[in-house]
Amino acid sequence: MEEDLCYRQEYSLKGGEFSRAGDVSRRIKDLLKELGLDAQVIRRAAIASFEAEMNVIMYAFRGTVHLAVTPVEVRIVIDDRGPGIPDIGLAMTEGYSTATKEMRELGFGAGMGLPNIKRNADGFRIISEPGTGTRLEMTFARGGRPS
Repeated sequence: MEEDLCYRQEYSLKGGEFSRAGDVSRRIKDLLKELGLDAQVIRRAAIASFEAEMNVIMYAFRGTVHLAVTPVEVRIVIDDRGPGIPDIGLAMTEGYSTATKEMRELGFGAGMGLPNIKRNADGFRIISEPGTGTRLEMTFARGGRPS
């Protein structure tokens, strides 16, 4: 699959940098537009990457976003170093949030991040180790949603 790679990029995130919130997802969106991808694929990837980016900024110490674009899919993997998620099932529940009062005052923490990521991605996988961090894998079919 490596020979089919069209584009690869890495971005760094730092926990607590609310002033930079959305920078990485905006760069991903702009790049996908430049590459000429379908507008619906771009929209769904932008929404999911923004939600994932915010989770790193809100909860982790730091993270890395890995973007790969192939002829068949867009793949976004986020690895973070942070507290991890002790109960992924609970974290996937719409409306469940561990956001602080300060985060909510900034307009974040509605408890829709992970559900929105799953809803927008064609492929979704989350692995988390409490005390270590979380890995989130998302894929988006370039030809639109698979039937």
